[in-house]
Amino acid sequence: MESQLLFLSDLNFNLEVWKRELKFQESEMDYFEEKLEHVAMRNLGNDVMIQLEGFQNKIIREREVMGHLRHRIRMKKREIAQAKYENNTEIKFHEKQVLLKDEMKTFVKMHYELKEDMMDFFLKYL
Repeated sequence: MESQLLFLSDLNFNLEVWKRELKFQESEMDYFEEKLEHVAMRNLGNDVMIQLEGFQNKIIREREVMGHLRHRIRMKKREIAQAKYENNTEIKFHEKQVLLKDEMKTFVKMHYELKEDMMDFFLKYL
């Protein structure tokens, strides 16, 4: 029983770390959107505006994925709280946790690829 509570506590810790990671990435996207506005004000031509619009679309999509992941994290935290409340040691959290972990890993990888592309864009046009 005690090992189950420790396991649930570890899962909860992972969820908190992921939640903070998403919050940080959200603030980065806010900052990058601001910088895209600065580039847009410079009227650098259609090619630059097409690239800029592509980045804006990717940011919109990234925010949608962040919302989905936040929702999954909230649901997982509820399941953990319920399991603790019910003293239920039979719940299979690990399988679902691994899927969420893989989603987070993929999202973080894609986020940093987008971030690198945007940094290159900013170096060129800011």
